[in-house]
Amino acid sequence: MFTGIVTAIGTVMEAERKGPSLKRLAIASPYEAEGIEIGASIACGGVCLTVTALKPREDGQPGCVFQVEAAAETLSKTEVGAWEPGTAINLERSLKVGDELGGHLVTGHVDGVGTILKIEPIAPDPDEPWGATARFHIRAPQGLPRFIAAKGSICLDGTSLTVNTVEDDVFTVLLIPHSFAVTTWGQRKEGDPVHVEVDLMARYAARLAEARG
Repeated sequence: MFTGIVTAIGTVMEAERKGPSLKRLAIASPYEAEGIEIGASIACGGVCLTVTALKPREDGQPGCVFQVEAAAETLSKTEVGAWEPGTAINLERSLKVGDELGGHLVTGHVDGVGTILKIEPIAPDPDEPWGATARFHIRAPQGLPRFIAAKGSICLDGTSLTVNTVEDDVFTVLLIPHSFAVTTWGQRKEGDPVHVEVDLMARYAARLAEARG
């Protein structure tokens, strides 16, 4: 389990296809190797992946390089297959009992890939490249709009955000300068794909409604 509160930005150092249904990635992070066990889960761009190996960084920066593998289901539902060396990704360590739940409960099981349709700066500020905030208009993946509600929570690329508006299959979220500084959202452009995980409670509520109906 995760919270959707990004704690670091990682960089893909190696990306190797191991056949059509497996991809191995080495990701540089500021996390210290001593605090990560083999088999630990780390949310990478919102995708829960298992650490299979660790090694020191070679660039002199603090932290480590951890290795993960993405199998067929992950490759079919996410953009992990397109990650190459140099790709920056949001990172979050798994939630521990007693940790602050600052965002919302996130599983790291991505439901699909949405598309950024429009980035709209709000209250522009010359000292902030994105303005005081920016509104992102995002098209939800097919089949997911019914799980998305205004004022509800949603996880996008591993970031817990509040849905502002919903119209058909398009919803909006607001990002503040702090979010741009500590996540990869400042690098986003219109037309970019984005990992979408709908709120866990919304998914179960919809399933219960279907069962009763």
